[in-house]
Formats: sequence, C-alpha cells, structure tokens
Amino acid sequence: MKKFGIIGIAGYIAPRHLRAIKETGNTLVCGLDPYDGVGIIDSYFPEADFFTEFERFDRHVDKLRRNGQGLDFVSICSPNYLHDSHIRFGLRSNADVICEKPLVLNPWNIDALEDIERESGRRVYNILQLRLHPSIMQLKNRVEEALRVNPDKIFEVDLTYITSRGKWYFVSWKGDIAKSGGVATNIGIHFFDMLLWVFGGVKTSKVNLLDAQSASGILELQNARVRWFLSVDSETLPKEVRMQGKRTYRLIKLDSEAVEFSEGFTDLHTESYNKILGGKGFGLKEARDSIELVHQIRNAEVIGLKGDYHLFCKKEKL
Repeated sequence: MKKFGIIGIAGYIAPRHLRAIKETGNTLVCGLDPYDGVGIIDSYFPEADFFTEFERFDRHVDKLRRNGQGLDFVSICSPNYLHDSHIRFGLRSNADVICEKPLVLNPWNIDALEDIERESGRRVYNILQLRLHPSIMQLKNRVEEALRVNPDKIFEVDLTYITSRGKWYFVSWKGDIAKSGGVATNIGIHFFDMLLWVFGGVKTSKVNLLDAQSASGILELQNARVRWFLSVDSETLPKEVRMQGKRTYRLIKLDSEAVEFSEGFTDLHTESYNKILGGKGFGLKEARDSIELVHQIRNAEVIGLKGDYHLFCKKEKL
C-alpha cells in the first residue's frame, strides 16, 4: 500500500484524486489546503492529517520521512502557478509526484524539474487523461491506420471546447493570466496534448483570437491542419445547446466527421493512477510539447480574423 499526500485538497479536482487513491488500494496520510472546507476527506480517508499552513505540512512530511514513514507520492491539485514549487517540494521530500494540468506554466520550468528528478532519484507524472479516453485512443488508431496507407495525408480537424464560467472565474486565480496561464492553458492544455499525441508535432501556429474569455487559432501539425476554439463565455455556446440548458460543449471533427468523446471523463483519474503505479505514467518528456505550445500561444501576436479561422471566432449566437 502506497502512502500519499495531497496539496490542494480542497480544490475542484481533488475528489478525483481521493477516489483514485482509494480505488487503487492505497492510503492518504496527509493533505494541505489554505481553505478548510474539506469535509470530502471523510468520505475517503477520515484518519488523514490535514493542514492549512504549508510550514506545518512541510514539518509533518519531513518528520514522517525521518522516521522511516515517508510519503511515496505527493499529488498536486493546487492552482497552476504553484505547481512548479509544489512539485519541487514533493521531489525533495523523497516522493514521486503526480501533478494536475498544466504541469507548469513555462517550458524552462520543465528543464529545472528534470535536474531535480536526477538529483532526487524520484519521478514527476502528469495527468494527461485524454490519452486514456477510449474514443481518443480509437481516434489515434484510426489516424495511424490511415497514415500507413498514405503517409502524406493531412487531416482536417476542427476542435471546439466551451465550458461556461460565471463571474467568480475572473475574480479567482483562474482569471489572472499570470497565475492560470489564460484560457488556452487552463482549459486547453489537455486538448493540445491530445492533438500533438494523435497528429504529431507543430509546424506552425497562428492565433486569431486571444482574450480573457476565449482563444482560437490555426495549427499546422505533422499530419493535420487544426482550427481550434476554446472559451469560458456562455454566449459562444451554440443556440441549441443553450436551449437544452447545457453549459458545456465539446466537439472534434475529423474530415467533417464528428468524434464523440463527451462522456467517460470521470473515471480517467483512477486509470491514470493505475498506469503510474504500474510504471507506465506520463512524465516530463510527454508533457513538454503541449507546455511549449500553450506558452507560444500565450505570447503570440494575435492576427485577428484574417484568412481561415474557426467559425466560432465570430461569437455569433449560432
């Protein structure tokens, strides 16, 4: 049985990690969060120690290590801009680290983490759950089969992801680009990782739209041309989706054919943990390309609606 600690245990995504730890037959020893509304722990590990101050958590984890009862893993569910620091803490506590998306905000952070991995002899793993989604795995197989027949084929791909957020979003750290990385990073990182995993590396990237609520552009990948659109603005939802009372919309089109992947997300953290515990998790190397891409998008010149662009850029009520 592996011993876990969680940093950011009061966060939105933490319950999926708690469930994954439980379902893989392991235990939570301690958790940290400045917010103390963590009653969810009772449903999984009521005996776990809980701290609201990092200094006391640090002391507790160090004491466990010195007594020969150190953590095997530290799971990171904290705000994006704190991931780098919290990963370093986990590695220096002689634990492997499982970190939520995005792993870090900047490519050079990965360079430093590679050094600390070597120094500590421990590993960093990133939750890249779309690589484990059955529909996405089928899509990758389909693309690979097509490329065996025609290695020069370039797929036409349209990616649309809208996850509506209220006013709170822009008051929280998620609305601060310096802390979240902005829309393309905060809600888009999994999709960019998936696109690069399925269709190959980036040739060119153009950004048509980039503001606090939405981002869109054109990617030329090794085997695909991708029009992508990401938004937290409910006004960009298709009219029929809004009429159904839904606030989220996901769609991938491959050569004009829709790829269904709207279900099956909630169980993927447990599958991710199973892979990591089995020595087959996704590490710094796998996370690098998407981190480099979103950093490039975040700092790109916005060219506006010139030439080809995603239809939703018009922000019309479709």
